[in-house]
Amino acid sequence: MRKLVQLMHVSLDGFVGGPNGEMNFLHVDDEIFDYTGGLVNDCDLGLYGRVTFEMMENYWPTAVEKPNPTKHDIEHSRWYNNVSKIVLSKSMEGKHLDNVTILSSDIAHEISKLKQTDGKNIVVFGSPRASHYLSQHNLVDDYWLLINPVILGEGIPMFTGIKERIKLTLVESKAFSSGVVALHYQKKPDGVLHLK
Repeated sequence: MRKLVQLMHVSLDGFVGGPNGEMNFLHVDDEIFDYTGGLVNDCDLGLYGRVTFEMMENYWPTAVEKPNPTKHDIEHSRWYNNVSKIVLSKSMEGKHLDNVTILSSDIAHEISKLKQTDGKNIVVFGSPRASHYLSQHNLVDDYWLLINPVILGEGIPMFTGIKERIKLTLVESKAFSSGVVALHYQKKPDGVLHLK
């Protein structure tokens, strides 16, 4: 059975983007790429919201062809080009893209079915609106949060619209030289408490 894992950069005060979706606060470097590479290699299916998918499509398929690609460019481009992808989008409904499945309706049911299939894990990169939906429907099994040492004050929250309390266990934490801290949380098997 597959797990659905969320990989997300977040500010210290819980925002995943600025008020207009800006991501200029997040810090990435080789140390962080090497750490998250293990997570990504355990996944053979990428899940995205439309905006994040379009951003990924504009860069990763040809990242290795750019002048002086980094080690991360080479490794992630290879991974991206080889895995199947799912995009949660109403506006892309009916579009046909190679190795891409568009989910526009009955999404929670379709994701639940997908988690029951054989294969490696499913990774959600960023994709705040898609992530909100997945958390609201208690579909995320593991949260890999990269806490950036910045307070934004306002922006797109990591969580919103949660109707049930989801209990988690801290599996691992790691501090990087940049000041970013990685927290890996796993949902407990009995992890849902209904809120009154």
